[in-house]
Amino acid sequence: MQALNRKNFNKNKYPTKIMQYGEGNFLRAFIDWQIDKLNETSVLNAGVAVIRPIDYDAIPLLNVQDGLYTTIIRGLNEQGETVADHRIISSINEEIPVYKDFPRYMALAENPDLKIIFSNTTEAGIEYIDTDRLDDAPANAFPAKLTQWLFHRFNHFNGSADSGMVIIPCELIDYNGEKLKEIVFQYCQLWQLPEAFSSWLNEANHFCSSLVDRIVTGFPRDEHQQLQESLGYLDNFMVTAEYFHLFVIQGPQHLAELLCLQDSDLNIKIVDDISPYKQQKVGILNGAHTALVPLAYMANIDSVGDALADPLFEKYLTQLIFAEIIPTLDLPEDELKRFANDVLNRFRNPYICHLLLAISLNSMTKFKTRILPQLHTYVKTNNAVPNMMALAIAGQILMYKGLRNEQQIELSDAPQWLELFNTLWHDFDNNTLSLNTLVEQVLGAQWHWESDLNELPELTATVTAHLRNMLTEGVATTLTNQLGQ
Repeated sequence: MQALNRKNFNKNKYPTKIMQYGEGNFLRAFIDWQIDKLNETSVLNAGVAVIRPIDYDAIPLLNVQDGLYTTIIRGLNEQGETVADHRIISSINEEIPVYKDFPRYMALAENPDLKIIFSNTTEAGIEYIDTDRLDDAPANAFPAKLTQWLFHRFNHFNGSADSGMVIIPCELIDYNGEKLKEIVFQYCQLWQLPEAFSSWLNEANHFCSSLVDRIVTGFPRDEHQQLQESLGYLDNFMVTAEYFHLFVIQGPQHLAELLCLQDSDLNIKIVDDISPYKQQKVGILNGAHTALVPLAYMANIDSVGDALADPLFEKYLTQLIFAEIIPTLDLPEDELKRFANDVLNRFRNPYICHLLLAISLNSMTKFKTRILPQLHTYVKTNNAVPNMMALAIAGQILMYKGLRNEQQIELSDAPQWLELFNTLWHDFDNNTLSLNTLVEQVLGAQWHWESDLNELPELTATVTAHLRNMLTEGVATTLTNQLGQ
């Protein structure tokens, strides 16, 4: 079979207009995939220069395939149909290892066509290291490397307004654009850079916070040979991902023109405030995941896909999302419902096996961040307990007894929680603690919840009743009885 490269495959090459920190699977199946589609369907005509931001040689450079690689997008579409689409991505022009070719990296700052920077250096990448210096080649921290590059660009173009950049970090931290800008300005201060440079950063550049959403399953190791035979060529950089994608950017409206989004069907939104979309993702996608895990696992189901194949749990999630979560969120109802239906299809994706026990990691923190805000809002709005959420809390308390079918569960959470649950269930089993008091102790952990959840009307009684039924009748029967009411 032929190797995938530009000699063997006649693929378009575009002028470099985008720089990207990070060469990993996510950016290649998310950002570079979208740029490739925009190149095909619009006048964007943009190539990407990828910067390898850390010093390692374990993985060859994308240059060995001339930047070409295959994305394999698989899952359920909006109609619930199984789809699998492969695309040879030609949007990447080169990969520059910054630790081995720093001059080439800095020379990109002199390119007048460059307008956009993306990054994904992991959550730990947006950090401040006070030992970094301006004359390092390169500096260690990603924001320091970016500051070096921007300062060179400022000097090369004499601080012209049209030489500014739109900078869009994709790291999974809140308001990543604001955080990145804050650290860049720390380096301005540390390195005593001119005030004119700081003014140019503020006035000519846009640091945009973003929300990214796509499950990228990465290199298909178990299927690699089979996929190569099916495609008819050799590709050591292929990457798999789910069908769904969402990219929300809190940035200037002219960014839509810069990316040529006018007639695009990509799920890219340029917004003034990213917060409602973060709440949508955390509340619907993450909240549904977190609520499902203990209930399905304690009903002897091991994966998200298997749970959605069970009509009982599909009905549970549908009621949870549409009746209890969506009414608490601040976006148009039709938009929230579309996202929710997409989430259910994503959970059904036959190409992804999400094990419930793996998702259960640090579940108590997840309940606080993903369920609790909606719980408070629902109670305040309706003056009633959200029953599906109460069932999830009861299931969580049951799961943290640490037993399923008399087999020990490998729980992974904060030691303080694991010790507390161990004590509470030990005392309950020895008839020295009532079930109601056990629930009160969990809901009253103000060191975690930052409030006493027992003060929410009827929550303690409702959770206790559900937990008692789960102990005597099982989770599935308890859900069946509740959903039938």
